[in-house]
Amino acid sequence: MIANLEYFKVFYYVARHGSVTKAAGELAISQPAVSQSLRQLEKSLGVTLFARAPRGVKLTREGQLLYSYVEKGYGQIEQGVEKVRRMQGLELGEIHIGASDMTLRFYLLPFLEIFHDRYPDIKVIVTNAPTPETLKLLREGRIDFGVVSTPFEADGDISAVSVREIEDVFVAGRRFISYKNKMLDFQELERLPMIFLENNTSTRSYMDRYLEGNGIKLRPEFELATSDMIVQFALRSLGVGCVVRDFAKEALDSGLLFELRFNKMIPKRSFCVVTNGRLPLSTAADRLLGIMREEAV
Repeated sequence: MIANLEYFKVFYYVARHGSVTKAAGELAISQPAVSQSLRQLEKSLGVTLFARAPRGVKLTREGQLLYSYVEKGYGQIEQGVEKVRRMQGLELGEIHIGASDMTLRFYLLPFLEIFHDRYPDIKVIVTNAPTPETLKLLREGRIDFGVVSTPFEADGDISAVSVREIEDVFVAGRRFISYKNKMLDFQELERLPMIFLENNTSTRSYMDRYLEGNGIKLRPEFELATSDMIVQFALRSLGVGCVVRDFAKEALDSGLLFELRFNKMIPKRSFCVVTNGRLPLSTAADRLLGIMREEAV
């Protein structure tokens, strides 16, 4: 059984300085307390670790052997303590974030730029995933926080803060120009070729549920992995694309695409920052979230 670890600490400093007096000074304890610790360690090991020297003490052969190991261990501890201090000072560390293409591009990216300018030594690792996968990573403790889009189901450990509104729109190109500036009913969509995201996204789940609530069941001709590709397909008039407005803004502003109008408003959704209440945030992750709150004001 290993003796009291405090004894090894005293042993390390006495061996390092070759002096009980100097060790006591560095440890801020009395010389008798140092001597007592050394006696207890020698008693527990059944060996003599130090011999008297003209100026202080010197290690016996047994003491030299023990010190060769304690020195390495204590050096590792000191390095660990120094790295923790650097992490606290934001000179070292990592942040793991979960975000989709959409939340990264239209919300998170400017904050990452600010953070990197201020703390260039912090490594930022972004796991690109849709909302359901990001929430799974957060529950498993594999990311510090996530930025997701509603709707989603969060359990009691997941805390969500809404940070920005988003709006879903249907966009089309020149082939569908006859629908421009018309007020449409959602039933019209059943007669049009549709371009949607794949099923594993919050955007697709939201639109499917919303349309089904209005008696509309769509079977898209195209199901794509990214909203950028939906815009590209719509630009080629391959169908009517369902995307968050931000993705189509440039094409809408230039007139290459137009937005379909409906006699019923599609409720807006939100980007949310999600954290896991069971897991403490690292100093770096907490600072990034602080920047996100400060810059949003």
